[in-house]
Amino acid sequence: MSNAHIEILQPKGWVRPQGYANGVTAVGRLVFIAGQIGWDAQARMVGGDLVAQIEQALKNIVAVLAEAGGTPDHLTRLTWYVTDKTAYVERGKEIGAVYRRVIGKHFPAMSLVVVGGLLENEAYVEIEATAVVPQAL
Repeated sequence: MSNAHIEILQPKGWVRPQGYANGVTAVGRLVFIAGQIGWDAQARMVGGDLVAQIEQALKNIVAVLAEAGGTPDHLTRLTWYVTDKTAYVERGKEIGAVYRRVIGKHFPAMSLVVVGGLLENEAYVEIEATAVVPQAL
């Protein structure tokens, strides 16, 4: 599937952001994906590692998106909730490598929010997503 229905919004004169888009516009069917954490299909946490949990959360997003006929290129927004800002910053290169391995080189509008905790005590990250999947012709 093509991502031709998605347009990145970059105001003239603004410095290009690294790893995300300032804005996105898209045409198609909206898909809203609830916050995904680092657990597998049987709701077992993948481990006590932030990077491993991010990888699993992103894989979960891709799996839900596939149910709507979508691919990572159809993502228009990701909101990340992390419990440890320092760990996120220190492991940025590893997180970037995991992101590219699961999502590719598609960078939708993103926000990162540092939170005091998540509902699942073992979770270090939760990521929610919005995507726009092209309408079937």
